[in-house]
Amino acid sequence: MPIRRAVAPAILFAVFLSLPAASQTPTSPTSAFPRADDERALSDLQLLGKRLFEDANLSEPKGQSCSSCHDPKRAYQGDNGSPIPGIALGSRPGQFGARKVPTIMYMAYSPAFGFAKDEDEGEDKLEARGGQFWDGRADDLVAQPAGPLTNPVEMNNPSTDAVVEKVKAASYAPILLAVFGPDAFADSKAAFQRVSQALFAYEATDKFAPFASKFDDYLRGKAQLTQQEARGLALFVDPKRGNCLACHAGKTDSKDPTDWLFTDFTYDALGVPRNPAIPANADPLNFDLGLCKRPGIEAVLPKSAPLESLCGAFKVPTLRNVAVRAPYFHNAYFKSLRDAVAFYATRDTDPKRWYPLLKTGEPDKFNDLPSALKANVNVEEVPYDRKPGQRPRLDDRDVDALVAFLNTLTDKGMR
Repeated sequence: MPIRRAVAPAILFAVFLSLPAASQTPTSPTSAFPRADDERALSDLQLLGKRLFEDANLSEPKGQSCSSCHDPKRAYQGDNGSPIPGIALGSRPGQFGARKVPTIMYMAYSPAFGFAKDEDEGEDKLEARGGQFWDGRADDLVAQPAGPLTNPVEMNNPSTDAVVEKVKAASYAPILLAVFGPDAFADSKAAFQRVSQALFAYEATDKFAPFASKFDDYLRGKAQLTQQEARGLALFVDPKRGNCLACHAGKTDSKDPTDWLFTDFTYDALGVPRNPAIPANADPLNFDLGLCKRPGIEAVLPKSAPLESLCGAFKVPTLRNVAVRAPYFHNAYFKSLRDAVAFYATRDTDPKRWYPLLKTGEPDKFNDLPSALKANVNVEEVPYDRKPGQRPRLDDRDVDALVAFLNTLTDKGMR
């Protein structure tokens, strides 16, 4: 299977072209406003984004900021102190999300949501790619903030207008006026776009994409992998063993870290076990169907792609910093990285290891999907192309080697 192409770094700046112009360029540092030592390289627009990102007054009631669920010490994901691992607590007691909070790191490289042709074993097909969130419901990082800010189980603002009023009263409002002009708050919808632009400007800085892992140093010739890590890398790129590059893309002929984003930003149905800890799953008829329930999907869906075929598919996450981002998958089911990797290897050869048993004694495989949609789960690509009782593509030693390699993807400062 050919390696899917990673998104070019130029995508980072495409969003700016469609937004209202700021009074300064996104990368020009100024000294008009006080900065901490780690903020001195930020432009006023980026500084504004940081102030917005860290403002706990932007929720209703006050107390939750973007950084509450996107903790820089946890690779910009987290749970706001939730008792349910990976499933965030909202701004109000007893309000929980239904999915794991995704990392924001390296997400400025994601293209806008859409369908594109991809050559797969010589056959052209259309596949969903890009966007933000597990179901791509925000086209890009500029559209992303409106979701959590107005979601009733997250930051719970009644509208984006209400968010703008809070920003207008904030101590950092003068930065927004300096960047966008004295009439920046005159139109509430335009003002919210400016808020979103500032957040994007901050999230597109090197802080969110430092390329500062041991693997990056290895690419640059400044570090050596251990024997086990090197074995893990070999398994990772081997199309007949791990086949990880099929979705977690990297260019094997490149030493440029930006060619190794470890995601192709596409969507896949993996049949991850149902997480009973998610409150919404107390209803046995509740199923998170992912991509097929993305708002507005019908308007962009190619005629050749049945809507039902997208059910159960979720966005492929980057593996950068994966070792510090437990728990794993869209529903936070797996608590350890080793179990997540072992699931890939033995999901189909030993399903009783992962799924509850039916009264018949058979495993309830792909139990987080309705029976009619279980056929959407990927059972063709390596390492999923196995049957119960067959030898898995990866043994325990292989799993350990892959985990060792994945640990080399942790950026400095994340441990």
